[in-house]
Amino acid sequence: METGKIRKGGAFLVEEIAPQEIFTPDDFTEEHRMIIKTTEDFVKNEVQPHIEELEHKDFELTRKLMRQVGELGLLGADIEEQYGGSAMDKIASLLITAYFTPAGSFGLTLGAHTGIGTLPVVFFGNKSQKEKYLPALASGEKIAAYALTEPLAGTDALALRTKAILSNDGRYYQLNGEKQFITNGGLADIIITFAKVDGDKFTAFIVEKGFQGVSIGSEESKMGIRGSSTTSVIFEDARVPVENVLFEIGKGHMVAFSILDIGRLRLAGGCVEGAKSALEESVKYAKQRVQFGKPICEFGLIKHKLAEMGIGIYLAESMLYRTAGLIDNILTTVDMAGEDSGRRSAECISEYATECSINKVYCSEMLDYVADEAVQIHGGYGYVEEYLVERIYRDSRINRIFEGTNEINRLTILDRLMRKALKNEIPLFSTAQRLAGEMLTIEPVSPSMEDGPLGYQKKLVDMSKKIFLLTAGGAAQKYGKALAEQQEILGLLSDIAIEIFAMESGLLRALKSVESSGEEQAKTKIDMVCVFVNDAMKRIDDYATQILAAMETGDVLYTQLGAMRKLSRLMPINTVAVRREIAERFTEAERYTC
Repeated sequence: METGKIRKGGAFLVEEIAPQEIFTPDDFTEEHRMIIKTTEDFVKNEVQPHIEELEHKDFELTRKLMRQVGELGLLGADIEEQYGGSAMDKIASLLITAYFTPAGSFGLTLGAHTGIGTLPVVFFGNKSQKEKYLPALASGEKIAAYALTEPLAGTDALALRTKAILSNDGRYYQLNGEKQFITNGGLADIIITFAKVDGDKFTAFIVEKGFQGVSIGSEESKMGIRGSSTTSVIFEDARVPVENVLFEIGKGHMVAFSILDIGRLRLAGGCVEGAKSALEESVKYAKQRVQFGKPICEFGLIKHKLAEMGIGIYLAESMLYRTAGLIDNILTTVDMAGEDSGRRSAECISEYATECSINKVYCSEMLDYVADEAVQIHGGYGYVEEYLVERIYRDSRINRIFEGTNEINRLTILDRLMRKALKNEIPLFSTAQRLAGEMLTIEPVSPSMEDGPLGYQKKLVDMSKKIFLLTAGGAAQKYGKALAEQQEILGLLSDIAIEIFAMESGLLRALKSVESSGEEQAKTKIDMVCVFVNDAMKRIDDYATQILAAMETGDVLYTQLGAMRKLSRLMPINTVAVRREIAERFTEAERYTC
Protein backbone atom coordinates (compact mmCIF):
# COMPACT_ATOMS: atom_id res chain seq x y z
CA MET A 1 0.00 0.00 0.00
CA GLU A 2 1.30 3.43 -0.96
CA THR A 3 1.09 5.84 1.96
CA GLY A 4 1.34 9.59 2.10
CA LYS A 5 -1.72 10.90 0.27
CA ILE A 6 -4.59 11.50 2.68
CA ARG A 7 -7.97 10.93 1.06
CA LYS A 8 -11.01 12.76 2.39
CA GLY A 9 -13.81 10.60 3.70
CA GLY A 10 -16.39 9.99 0.96
CA ALA A 11 -13.94 11.03 -1.76
CA PHE A 12 -14.23 7.61 -3.40
CA LEU A 13 -17.40 8.91 -5.06
CA VAL A 14 -15.58 11.61 -7.02
CA GLU A 15 -11.92 10.57 -7.24
CA GLU A 16 -9.88 8.08 -9.23
CA ILE A 17 -8.03 5.71 -6.91
CA ALA A 18 -5.07 3.52 -7.87
CA PRO A 19 -4.95 -0.12 -6.73
CA GLN A 20 -1.60 0.50 -5.01
CA GLU A 21 -3.25 2.98 -2.65
CA ILE A 22 -5.52 0.53 -0.89
CA PHE A 23 -4.63 -1.82 1.94
CA THR A 24 -5.64 -5.48 1.47
CA PRO A 25 -5.14 -8.72 3.41
CA ASP A 26 -2.17 -9.43 1.11
CA ASP A 27 -0.47 -6.45 2.76
CA PHE A 28 -0.55 -7.86 6.29
CA THR A 29 2.82 -7.48 7.98
CA GLU A 30 4.60 -10.26 9.89
CA GLU A 31 3.25 -8.68 13.09
CA HIS A 32 -0.29 -8.83 11.71
CA ARG A 33 0.11 -12.49 10.77
CA MET A 34 1.56 -13.29 14.19
CA ILE A 35 -1.43 -11.62 15.84
CA ILE A 36 -3.81 -13.68 13.70
CA LYS A 37 -2.03 -16.91 14.64
CA THR A 38 -1.85 -16.03 18.34
CA THR A 39 -5.55 -15.17 18.38
CA GLU A 40 -6.61 -18.25 16.42
CA ASP A 41 -4.52 -20.52 18.67
CA PHE A 42 -5.98 -19.01 21.83
CA VAL A 43 -9.56 -19.36 20.55
CA LYS A 44 -8.95 -22.94 19.45
CA ASN A 45 -7.10 -24.12 22.54
CA GLU A 46 -8.50 -22.04 25.39
CA VAL A 47 -11.98 -20.89 24.40
CA GLN A 48 -13.67 -23.40 22.10
CA PRO A 49 -13.17 -26.38 24.45
CA HIS A 50 -15.25 -24.41 27.00
CA ILE A 51 -17.76 -22.84 24.62
CA GLU A 52 -20.78 -24.47 26.30
CA GLU A 53 -19.85 -23.15 29.74
CA LEU A 54 -19.25 -19.70 28.31
CA GLU A 55 -22.54 -19.72 26.38
CA HIS A 56 -24.30 -20.50 29.67
CA LYS A 57 -22.83 -17.40 31.35
CA ASP A 58 -19.93 -18.84 33.32
CA PHE A 59 -18.63 -15.36 34.08
CA GLU A 60 -15.84 -16.58 36.35
CA LEU A 61 -14.44 -18.46 33.39
CA THR A 62 -14.95 -15.36 31.25
CA ARG A 63 -12.90 -13.28 33.69
CA LYS A 64 -10.16 -15.90 33.82
CA LEU A 65 -9.91 -15.99 30.03
CA MET A 66 -9.88 -12.19 29.83
CA ARG A 67 -6.87 -12.10 32.16
CA GLN A 68 -5.15 -14.71 29.98
CA VAL A 69 -5.79 -12.62 26.87
CA GLY A 70 -4.39 -9.64 28.76
CA GLU A 71 -1.20 -11.59 29.51
CA LEU A 72 -0.78 -12.14 25.77
CA GLY A 73 -0.94 -8.37 25.20
CA LEU A 74 -4.08 -8.61 23.08
CA LEU A 75 -6.25 -6.37 25.28
CA GLY A 76 -3.86 -3.43 25.06
CA ALA A 77 -3.39 -3.09 21.31
CA ASP A 78 -4.75 0.48 21.36
CA ILE A 79 -3.18 1.48 24.68
CA GLU A 80 0.12 3.31 24.93
CA GLU A 81 3.03 1.32 26.35
CA GLN A 82 3.45 3.70 29.29
CA TYR A 83 -0.05 2.69 30.43
CA GLY A 84 0.50 -1.06 30.08
CA GLY A 85 -0.49 -1.47 26.45
CA SER A 86 1.29 -2.59 23.30
CA ALA A 87 0.42 0.41 21.05
CA MET A 88 -0.23 -1.49 17.82
CA ASP A 89 -1.65 -0.02 14.63
CA LYS A 90 -5.39 0.05 14.03
CA ILE A 91 -5.25 -2.86 11.59
CA ALA A 92 -3.71 -5.01 14.34
CA SER A 93 -6.43 -4.13 16.84
CA LEU A 94 -9.08 -4.75 14.18
CA LEU A 95 -7.59 -8.20 13.53
CA ILE A 96 -7.74 -9.10 17.21
CA THR A 97 -11.44 -8.26 17.42
CA ALA A 98 -12.24 -9.98 14.12
CA TYR A 99 -10.38 -13.21 14.81
CA PHE A 100 -11.96 -13.59 18.24
CA THR A 101 -15.35 -13.94 16.53
CA PRO A 102 -15.20 -17.79 16.48
CA ALA A 103 -15.07 -17.55 20.27
CA GLY A 104 -18.80 -16.83 20.22
CA SER A 105 -20.12 -14.64 23.02
CA PHE A 106 -16.67 -14.41 24.59
CA GLY A 107 -15.53 -12.61 21.44
CA LEU A 108 -18.27 -10.03 21.99
CA THR A 109 -17.26 -9.56 25.62
CA LEU A 110 -13.67 -8.95 24.55
CA GLY A 111 -14.65 -6.70 21.65
CA ALA A 112 -16.85 -4.46 23.80
CA HIS A 113 -14.10 -4.25 26.42
CA THR A 114 -11.24 -3.33 24.07
CA GLY A 115 -13.37 -1.15 21.81
CA ILE A 116 -16.20 1.01 23.08
CA GLY A 117 -15.28 0.27 26.71
CA THR A 118 -11.58 1.19 26.64
CA LEU A 119 -11.16 3.58 23.68
CA PRO A 120 -13.00 6.53 25.29
CA VAL A 121 -10.26 6.66 27.95
CA VAL A 122 -7.52 6.07 25.35
CA PHE A 123 -8.76 8.88 23.11
CA PHE A 124 -10.25 11.38 25.56
CA GLY A 125 -8.84 10.59 28.99
CA ASN A 126 -6.38 12.92 30.68
CA LYS A 127 -3.04 11.70 32.03
CA SER A 128 -4.30 10.88 35.51
CA GLN A 129 -7.35 9.03 34.14
CA LYS A 130 -5.15 6.98 31.84
CA GLU A 131 -2.73 6.16 34.65
CA LYS A 132 -5.57 5.11 36.92
CA TYR A 133 -7.65 2.99 34.55
CA LEU A 134 -5.76 1.81 31.47
CA PRO A 135 -3.23 -0.60 33.05
CA ALA A 136 -6.01 -2.68 34.63
CA LEU A 137 -7.98 -2.66 31.38
CA ALA A 138 -4.92 -3.75 29.40
CA SER A 139 -4.21 -6.65 31.76
CA GLY A 140 -7.80 -7.87 31.99
CA GLU A 141 -7.83 -7.30 35.73
CA LYS A 142 -10.82 -5.05 35.16
CA ILE A 143 -13.50 -5.20 32.46
CA ALA A 144 -15.09 -2.20 30.75
CA ALA A 145 -18.54 -1.40 29.39
CA TYR A 146 -20.09 1.47 27.43
CA ALA A 147 -23.48 2.67 28.65
CA LEU A 148 -25.26 5.05 26.29
CA THR A 149 -28.65 3.50 25.39
CA GLU A 150 -31.66 4.29 27.59
CA PRO A 151 -35.23 2.99 27.59
CA LEU A 152 -36.40 6.17 25.80
CA ALA A 153 -33.15 7.09 24.03
CA GLY A 154 -31.72 4.48 21.69
CA THR A 155 -30.99 5.71 18.19
CA ASP A 156 -31.72 9.27 19.35
CA ALA A 157 -28.83 9.26 21.82
CA LEU A 158 -28.89 13.01 22.43
CA ALA A 159 -32.38 12.64 23.92
CA LEU A 160 -31.03 10.77 26.94
CA ARG A 161 -32.63 11.61 30.30
CA THR A 162 -29.87 10.69 32.74
CA LYS A 163 -28.99 13.84 34.69
CA ALA A 164 -25.82 14.91 36.45
CA ILE A 165 -25.95 17.56 39.19
CA LEU A 166 -22.84 19.00 40.80
CA SER A 167 -22.77 18.60 44.57
CA ASN A 168 -22.79 21.69 46.79
CA ASP A 169 -19.16 21.16 47.75
CA GLY A 170 -18.17 20.76 44.07
CA ARG A 171 -16.45 17.40 44.68
CA TYR A 172 -18.71 15.04 42.75
CA TYR A 173 -21.60 14.77 40.31
CA GLN A 174 -24.82 13.08 41.34
CA LEU A 175 -26.15 10.91 38.48
CA ASN A 176 -29.75 9.75 38.17
CA GLY A 177 -31.06 7.64 35.32
CA GLU A 178 -31.08 4.19 33.77
CA LYS A 179 -29.08 2.69 30.90
CA GLN A 180 -30.45 -0.32 29.01
CA PHE A 181 -29.07 -3.27 26.99
CA ILE A 182 -25.51 -2.67 28.17
CA THR A 183 -23.02 -5.24 26.88
CA ASN A 184 -20.71 -6.38 29.73
CA GLY A 185 -23.10 -4.67 32.16
CA GLY A 186 -22.98 -7.48 34.71
CA LEU A 187 -19.23 -7.99 34.31
CA ALA A 188 -17.95 -4.45 34.10
CA ASP A 189 -15.82 -2.83 36.77
CA ILE A 190 -15.51 0.40 34.78
CA ILE A 191 -18.43 1.93 32.87
CA ILE A 192 -18.21 4.75 30.34
CA THR A 193 -21.54 6.52 30.55
CA PHE A 194 -23.26 9.74 29.54
CA ALA A 195 -25.49 12.23 31.31
CA LYS A 196 -26.69 15.80 30.92
CA VAL A 197 -25.07 18.28 33.28
CA ASP A 198 -27.49 21.03 34.32
CA GLY A 199 -30.11 19.33 32.17
CA ASP A 200 -28.60 20.16 28.78
CA LYS A 201 -24.81 19.64 28.67
CA PHE A 202 -24.25 16.17 27.18
CA THR A 203 -21.22 14.85 29.08
CA ALA A 204 -19.19 11.64 29.38
CA PHE A 205 -18.18 10.09 32.71
CA ILE A 206 -15.97 7.25 33.90
CA VAL A 207 -17.99 5.35 36.49
CA GLU A 208 -16.75 2.56 38.72
CA LYS A 209 -19.27 -0.12 39.59
CA GLY A 210 -18.34 0.30 43.25
CA PHE A 211 -19.38 3.94 43.38
CA GLN A 212 -22.22 4.68 45.77
CA GLY A 213 -25.60 4.65 43.99
CA VAL A 214 -24.56 2.44 41.07
CA SER A 215 -26.49 -0.83 40.64
CA ILE A 216 -26.80 -3.47 37.92
CA GLY A 217 -30.05 -4.96 36.65
CA SER A 218 -30.72 -8.63 35.97
CA GLU A 219 -29.31 -10.43 32.93
CA GLU A 220 -31.43 -10.27 29.79
CA SER A 221 -32.53 -13.57 28.20
CA LYS A 222 -31.51 -13.04 24.58
CA MET A 223 -32.12 -14.66 21.20
CA GLY A 224 -28.39 -14.84 20.53
CA ILE A 225 -25.00 -13.90 22.02
CA ARG A 226 -26.36 -15.72 25.07
CA GLY A 227 -23.03 -16.06 26.83
CA SER A 228 -22.41 -12.31 26.97
CA SER A 229 -23.63 -10.14 29.81
CA THR A 230 -26.43 -7.73 28.88
CA THR A 231 -28.04 -5.77 31.71
CA SER A 232 -29.36 -2.38 32.65
CA VAL A 233 -27.14 0.00 34.65
CA ILE A 234 -29.00 2.12 37.20
CA PHE A 235 -27.85 5.38 38.75
CA GLU A 236 -29.68 6.45 41.89
CA ASP A 237 -27.96 9.51 43.32
CA ALA A 238 -24.73 7.90 42.12
CA ARG A 239 -21.69 9.81 43.36
CA VAL A 240 -19.14 10.30 40.57
CA PRO A 241 -16.04 12.37 41.44
CA VAL A 242 -15.54 15.48 39.31
CA GLU A 243 -12.16 14.13 38.22
CA ASN A 244 -14.08 11.34 36.46
CA VAL A 245 -15.61 13.68 33.91
CA LEU A 246 -14.26 12.39 30.60
CA PHE A 247 -13.03 15.11 28.22
CA GLU A 248 -15.08 18.30 28.71
CA ILE A 249 -18.46 19.24 30.11
CA GLY A 250 -20.94 19.51 27.24
CA LYS A 251 -18.74 17.65 24.76
CA GLY A 252 -19.80 14.11 25.49
CA HIS A 253 -21.23 13.82 22.00
CA MET A 254 -17.69 13.97 20.62
CA VAL A 255 -16.74 11.03 22.82
CA ALA A 256 -19.87 9.03 22.01
CA PHE A 257 -19.90 9.42 18.25
CA SER A 258 -16.14 9.13 17.71
CA ILE A 259 -16.10 5.81 19.53
CA LEU A 260 -19.09 4.55 17.54
CA ASP A 261 -17.20 5.14 14.27
CA ILE A 262 -14.38 2.74 15.13
CA GLY A 263 -16.90 0.43 16.83
CA ARG A 264 -18.77 0.09 13.54
CA LEU A 265 -15.61 -0.89 11.71
CA ARG A 266 -14.70 -3.48 14.32
CA LEU A 267 -18.21 -4.90 14.22
CA ALA A 268 -17.77 -5.27 10.45
CA GLY A 269 -14.56 -7.21 11.03
CA GLY A 270 -16.37 -9.63 13.32
CA CYS A 271 -19.07 -10.09 10.69
CA VAL A 272 -16.47 -11.01 8.05
CA GLU A 273 -14.86 -13.69 10.21
CA GLY A 274 -18.25 -14.99 11.35
CA ALA A 275 -19.30 -15.38 7.73
CA LYS A 276 -16.10 -17.28 6.94
CA SER A 277 -16.94 -19.75 9.71
CA ALA A 278 -20.47 -20.19 8.35
CA LEU A 279 -19.19 -20.81 4.81
CA GLU A 280 -16.59 -23.32 6.03
CA GLU A 281 -19.21 -25.26 7.98
CA SER A 282 -21.53 -25.19 4.96
CA VAL A 283 -18.93 -26.43 2.49
CA LYS A 284 -17.88 -29.31 4.72
CA TYR A 285 -21.48 -30.32 5.34
CA ALA A 286 -22.39 -30.06 1.65
CA LYS A 287 -19.51 -32.37 0.75
CA GLN A 288 -20.55 -35.12 3.15
CA ARG A 289 -24.35 -34.83 2.86
CA VAL A 290 -25.47 -37.25 0.11
CA GLN A 291 -28.89 -36.97 -1.54
CA PHE A 292 -30.12 -38.61 -4.75
CA GLY A 293 -26.84 -40.50 -4.95
CA LYS A 294 -24.34 -37.62 -4.77
CA PRO A 295 -23.06 -34.94 -2.37
CA ILE A 296 -25.30 -31.89 -2.34
CA CYS A 297 -22.28 -29.67 -3.12
CA GLU A 298 -22.60 -30.97 -6.69
CA PHE A 299 -26.09 -29.52 -7.14
CA GLY A 300 -26.35 -26.23 -9.01
CA LEU A 301 -28.52 -24.42 -6.50
CA ILE A 302 -26.15 -25.31 -3.66
CA LYS A 303 -23.22 -24.10 -5.77
CA HIS A 304 -25.08 -20.84 -6.28
CA LYS A 305 -25.45 -20.40 -2.52
CA LEU A 306 -21.82 -21.22 -1.75
CA ALA A 307 -20.59 -18.83 -4.44
CA GLU A 308 -22.83 -15.99 -3.28
CA MET A 309 -21.69 -16.50 0.31
CA GLY A 310 -18.05 -16.30 -0.73
CA ILE A 311 -18.56 -13.30 -3.01
CA GLY A 312 -20.21 -11.40 -0.16
CA ILE A 313 -17.30 -12.22 2.14
CA TYR A 314 -14.75 -11.10 -0.45
CA LEU A 315 -16.39 -7.73 -0.99
CA ALA A 316 -16.86 -7.18 2.75
CA GLU A 317 -13.26 -8.11 3.51
CA SER A 318 -12.01 -5.83 0.73
CA MET A 319 -13.88 -2.75 1.96
CA LEU A 320 -13.02 -3.54 5.60
CA TYR A 321 -9.25 -3.51 5.16
CA ARG A 322 -9.38 -0.68 2.63
CA THR A 323 -11.04 1.43 5.34
CA ALA A 324 -8.61 0.26 8.03
CA GLY A 325 -5.77 1.27 5.71
CA LEU A 326 -7.27 4.74 5.25
CA ILE A 327 -7.45 5.17 9.02
CA ASP A 328 -3.91 3.95 9.66
CA ASN A 329 -2.66 6.27 6.91
CA ILE A 330 -4.34 9.39 8.32
CA LEU A 331 -3.10 8.54 11.81
CA THR A 332 0.45 9.07 10.55
CA THR A 333 -0.37 12.80 10.73
CA VAL A 334 -0.85 12.63 14.51
CA ASP A 335 2.02 13.29 16.90
CA MET A 336 1.48 10.36 19.24
CA ALA A 337 3.76 11.99 21.83
CA GLY A 338 1.50 15.02 22.02
CA GLU A 339 -0.86 15.58 24.95
CA ASP A 340 -3.85 15.74 22.60
CA SER A 341 -2.85 12.67 20.54
CA GLY A 342 -5.91 10.70 21.66
CA ARG A 343 -8.40 13.39 20.70
CA ARG A 344 -6.58 14.01 17.41
CA SER A 345 -6.67 10.27 16.67
CA ALA A 346 -10.43 10.19 17.28
CA GLU A 347 -10.89 13.17 14.94
CA CYS A 348 -8.87 11.42 12.24
CA ILE A 349 -10.91 8.24 12.56
CA SER A 350 -14.12 10.28 12.32
CA GLU A 351 -12.94 11.58 8.93
CA TYR A 352 -14.03 8.17 7.64
CA ALA A 353 -17.37 8.01 9.43
CA THR A 354 -19.09 7.45 6.07
CA GLU A 355 -16.87 4.47 5.24
CA CYS A 356 -17.29 3.05 8.77
CA SER A 357 -21.08 3.19 8.45
CA ILE A 358 -20.92 1.63 4.98
CA ASN A 359 -18.86 -1.24 6.40
CA LYS A 360 -21.26 -1.70 9.29
CA VAL A 361 -24.34 -1.89 7.07
CA TYR A 362 -22.87 -4.04 4.30
CA CYS A 363 -21.00 -6.50 6.51
CA SER A 364 -23.84 -7.05 8.98
CA GLU A 365 -26.33 -7.67 6.18
CA MET A 366 -23.83 -9.88 4.39
CA LEU A 367 -23.41 -12.00 7.53
CA ASP A 368 -27.17 -12.32 7.97
CA TYR A 369 -27.43 -13.57 4.37
CA VAL A 370 -24.54 -16.02 4.79
CA ALA A 371 -25.85 -17.32 8.12
CA ASP A 372 -29.32 -17.81 6.66
CA GLU A 373 -27.99 -19.73 3.66
CA ALA A 374 -25.77 -21.81 5.95
CA VAL A 375 -28.85 -22.97 7.85
CA GLN A 376 -30.62 -23.66 4.55
CA ILE A 377 -27.75 -25.79 3.26
CA HIS A 378 -27.81 -27.80 6.50
CA GLY A 379 -31.57 -28.31 6.17
CA GLY A 380 -33.22 -29.53 9.37
CA TYR A 381 -29.84 -30.02 11.02
CA GLY A 382 -29.20 -26.29 10.70
CA TYR A 383 -32.04 -25.72 13.15
CA VAL A 384 -30.47 -27.94 15.80
CA GLU A 385 -28.21 -26.52 18.53
CA GLU A 386 -25.66 -29.28 18.00
CA TYR A 387 -24.62 -27.62 14.73
CA LEU A 388 -22.53 -24.46 14.80
CA VAL A 389 -24.57 -22.70 12.12
CA GLU A 390 -27.57 -22.60 14.45
CA ARG A 391 -25.64 -20.39 16.88
CA ILE A 392 -24.11 -18.32 14.09
CA TYR A 393 -27.64 -17.63 12.79
CA ARG A 394 -28.92 -16.50 16.20
CA ASP A 395 -25.84 -14.47 17.03
CA SER A 396 -25.73 -12.66 13.68
CA ARG A 397 -29.03 -10.83 14.03
CA ILE A 398 -27.88 -8.35 16.66
CA ASN A 399 -25.27 -6.82 14.36
CA ARG A 400 -27.89 -4.87 12.41
CA ILE A 401 -28.93 -3.24 15.70
CA PHE A 402 -25.56 -2.78 17.44
CA GLU A 403 -23.61 0.49 17.00
CA GLY A 404 -26.63 2.31 15.61
CA THR A 405 -29.27 0.47 13.61
CA ASN A 406 -28.64 -0.04 9.92
CA GLU A 407 -31.45 2.42 9.24
CA ILE A 408 -29.73 5.20 11.20
CA ASN A 409 -26.40 4.29 9.61
CA ARG A 410 -27.91 4.64 6.14
CA LEU A 411 -29.02 8.15 7.11
CA THR A 412 -25.60 8.84 8.61
CA ILE A 413 -23.88 7.91 5.35
CA LEU A 414 -25.78 10.57 3.42
CA ASP A 415 -25.71 13.10 6.23
CA ARG A 416 -21.90 13.01 6.41
CA LEU A 417 -21.58 13.15 2.62
CA MET A 418 -23.91 16.14 2.34
CA ARG A 419 -22.12 17.98 5.14
CA LYS A 420 -18.79 17.49 3.40
CA ALA A 421 -20.32 18.62 0.10
CA LEU A 422 -21.76 21.78 1.66
CA LYS A 423 -18.33 22.60 3.14
CA ASN A 424 -16.78 21.80 -0.25
CA GLU A 425 -14.52 19.23 1.39
CA ILE A 426 -15.47 16.92 -1.47
CA PRO A 427 -16.86 18.37 -4.73
CA LEU A 428 -20.09 16.37 -4.88
CA PHE A 429 -22.38 19.18 -6.03
CA SER A 430 -20.00 20.80 -8.53
CA THR A 431 -19.21 17.40 -10.08
CA ALA A 432 -22.92 16.57 -10.25
CA GLN A 433 -23.64 19.91 -11.93
CA ARG A 434 -20.92 19.33 -14.51
CA LEU A 435 -22.23 15.82 -15.23
CA ALA A 436 -25.77 17.11 -15.70
CA GLY A 437 -24.49 19.37 -18.46
CA GLU A 438 -22.73 16.46 -20.17
CA MET A 439 -25.63 14.01 -20.15
CA LEU A 440 -26.50 14.56 -23.81
CA THR A 441 -23.01 13.50 -24.90
CA ILE A 442 -22.40 10.63 -22.46
CA GLU A 443 -22.57 7.22 -24.14
CA PRO A 444 -23.06 3.77 -22.56
CA VAL A 445 -19.90 1.75 -21.92
CA SER A 446 -19.26 -1.63 -23.46
CA PRO A 447 -16.61 -4.36 -23.17
CA SER A 448 -13.55 -4.07 -25.40
CA MET A 449 -10.63 -6.32 -26.32
CA GLU A 450 -8.30 -3.58 -25.03
CA ASP A 451 -9.86 -3.51 -21.58
CA GLY A 452 -7.58 -6.06 -19.92
CA PRO A 453 -8.66 -7.85 -16.74
CA LEU A 454 -11.62 -6.08 -15.15
CA GLY A 455 -11.39 -3.13 -17.54
CA TYR A 456 -15.10 -3.31 -18.36
CA GLN A 457 -15.97 -3.62 -14.68
CA LYS A 458 -13.95 -0.49 -13.94
CA LYS A 459 -15.96 1.39 -16.57
CA LEU A 460 -19.17 0.22 -14.89
CA VAL A 461 -17.97 1.37 -11.47
CA ASP A 462 -17.21 4.79 -12.97
CA MET A 463 -20.71 4.89 -14.44
CA SER A 464 -22.23 3.95 -11.10
CA LYS A 465 -20.51 6.95 -9.51
CA LYS A 466 -22.12 9.18 -12.13
CA ILE A 467 -25.52 7.68 -11.28
CA PHE A 468 -25.00 8.49 -7.60
CA LEU A 469 -23.82 12.04 -8.27
CA LEU A 470 -26.72 12.83 -10.58
CA THR A 471 -29.40 11.36 -8.32
CA ALA A 472 -27.90 12.85 -5.14
CA GLY A 473 -27.43 16.22 -6.81
CA GLY A 474 -30.98 16.14 -8.15
CA ALA A 475 -32.40 15.26 -4.73
CA ALA A 476 -30.42 18.02 -3.01
CA GLN A 477 -31.60 20.54 -5.60
CA LYS A 478 -35.25 19.50 -5.40
CA TYR A 479 -35.62 19.24 -1.63
CA GLY A 480 -32.93 21.52 -0.23
CA LYS A 481 -32.89 21.43 3.57
CA ALA A 482 -36.08 19.32 3.49
CA LEU A 483 -34.06 16.41 2.06
CA ALA A 484 -33.48 15.22 5.63
CA GLU A 485 -37.20 14.36 5.80
CA GLN A 486 -37.04 12.19 2.66
CA GLN A 487 -35.70 9.13 4.43
CA GLU A 488 -36.66 6.67 1.71
CA ILE A 489 -34.65 8.63 -0.85
CA LEU A 490 -31.72 8.99 1.55
CA GLY A 491 -31.80 5.25 2.15
CA LEU A 492 -31.75 4.49 -1.58
CA LEU A 493 -28.89 6.92 -2.15
CA SER A 494 -26.99 5.23 0.68
CA ASP A 495 -27.60 1.85 -0.93
CA ILE A 496 -26.06 3.14 -4.16
CA ALA A 497 -23.04 4.50 -2.25
CA ILE A 498 -22.64 1.16 -0.45
CA GLU A 499 -22.72 -0.77 -3.72
CA ILE A 500 -20.12 1.58 -5.23
CA PHE A 501 -17.73 1.27 -2.28
CA ALA A 502 -18.11 -2.52 -2.32
CA MET A 503 -17.60 -2.81 -6.10
CA GLU A 504 -14.61 -0.51 -6.15
CA SER A 505 -12.95 -2.07 -3.08
CA GLY A 506 -13.19 -5.56 -4.57
CA LEU A 507 -12.09 -4.29 -7.99
CA LEU A 508 -9.02 -2.44 -6.69
CA ARG A 509 -8.01 -5.41 -4.54
CA ALA A 510 -8.25 -7.76 -7.52
CA LEU A 511 -6.28 -5.40 -9.78
CA LYS A 512 -3.61 -5.04 -7.11
CA SER A 513 -3.41 -8.83 -6.92
CA VAL A 514 -3.09 -9.08 -10.73
CA GLU A 515 -0.18 -6.62 -10.65
CA SER A 516 1.63 -8.45 -7.85
CA SER A 517 0.85 -12.11 -8.58
CA GLY A 518 -0.49 -12.34 -12.12
CA GLU A 519 -3.90 -12.95 -13.62
CA GLU A 520 -3.97 -16.69 -12.97
CA GLN A 521 -3.30 -16.32 -9.26
CA ALA A 522 -5.96 -13.62 -9.03
CA LYS A 523 -8.60 -15.58 -10.98
CA THR A 524 -10.98 -16.17 -8.06
CA LYS A 525 -10.87 -12.49 -7.13
CA ILE A 526 -11.48 -11.50 -10.76
CA ASP A 527 -14.41 -13.90 -11.07
CA MET A 528 -16.03 -12.67 -7.86
CA VAL A 529 -15.71 -9.03 -8.92
CA CYS A 530 -17.23 -9.80 -12.33
CA VAL A 531 -20.28 -11.48 -10.78
CA PHE A 532 -20.76 -8.83 -8.12
CA VAL A 533 -20.46 -5.86 -10.48
CA ASN A 534 -22.84 -7.54 -12.94
CA ASP A 535 -25.51 -7.89 -10.26
CA ALA A 536 -24.77 -4.63 -8.42
CA MET A 537 -25.36 -2.57 -11.55
CA LYS A 538 -28.87 -4.01 -11.79
CA ARG A 539 -29.55 -3.11 -8.16
CA ILE A 540 -28.19 0.41 -8.67
CA ASP A 541 -30.44 0.84 -11.71
CA ASP A 542 -33.40 -0.15 -9.56
CA TYR A 543 -32.46 2.19 -6.68
CA ALA A 544 -31.94 5.11 -9.07
CA THR A 545 -35.25 4.39 -10.82
CA GLN A 546 -37.07 4.50 -7.48
CA ILE A 547 -35.40 7.82 -6.61
CA LEU A 548 -36.28 9.45 -9.92
CA ALA A 549 -39.85 8.17 -9.79
CA ALA A 550 -40.23 9.64 -6.30
CA MET A 551 -39.09 13.06 -7.50
CA GLU A 552 -40.57 13.47 -10.98
CA THR A 553 -43.49 12.41 -13.17
CA GLY A 554 -44.55 12.45 -16.82
CA ASP A 555 -42.19 13.63 -19.56
CA VAL A 556 -39.53 14.83 -17.08
CA LEU A 557 -39.34 11.38 -15.51
CA TYR A 558 -39.26 9.71 -18.93
CA THR A 559 -36.36 11.93 -20.03
CA GLN A 560 -34.40 11.39 -16.82
CA LEU A 561 -34.87 7.64 -16.94
CA GLY A 562 -33.64 7.57 -20.53
CA ALA A 563 -30.50 9.47 -19.56
CA MET A 564 -29.89 7.33 -16.48
CA ARG A 565 -30.28 4.10 -18.47
CA LYS A 566 -27.34 5.15 -20.63
CA LEU A 567 -25.24 5.09 -17.48
CA SER A 568 -26.56 1.79 -16.16
CA ARG A 569 -26.63 -0.15 -19.44
CA LEU A 570 -24.95 -3.51 -18.96
CA MET A 571 -23.56 -6.31 -21.12
CA PRO A 572 -24.30 -9.26 -18.83
CA ILE A 573 -21.91 -12.11 -18.17
CA ASN A 574 -22.72 -15.79 -17.69
CA THR A 575 -22.99 -15.61 -13.90
CA VAL A 576 -24.27 -19.20 -13.69
CA ALA A 577 -21.04 -20.64 -15.07
CA VAL A 578 -18.78 -18.29 -13.12
CA ARG A 579 -20.57 -18.97 -9.84
CA ARG A 580 -20.15 -22.70 -10.38
CA GLU A 581 -16.39 -22.25 -10.80
CA ILE A 582 -16.17 -20.09 -7.68
CA ALA A 583 -18.16 -22.60 -5.62
CA GLU A 584 -15.99 -25.49 -6.79
CA ARG A 585 -12.86 -23.68 -5.57
CA PHE A 586 -14.38 -23.17 -2.12
CA THR A 587 -15.52 -26.78 -2.07
CA GLU A 588 -12.08 -28.06 -2.95
CA ALA A 589 -10.43 -25.89 -0.29
CA GLU A 590 -13.26 -26.62 2.24
CA ARG A 591 -13.20 -22.96 3.28
CA TYR A 592 -13.30 -19.41 1.99
CA THR A 593 -10.24 -18.78 -0.14
CA CYS A 594 -9.23 -16.28 -2.80
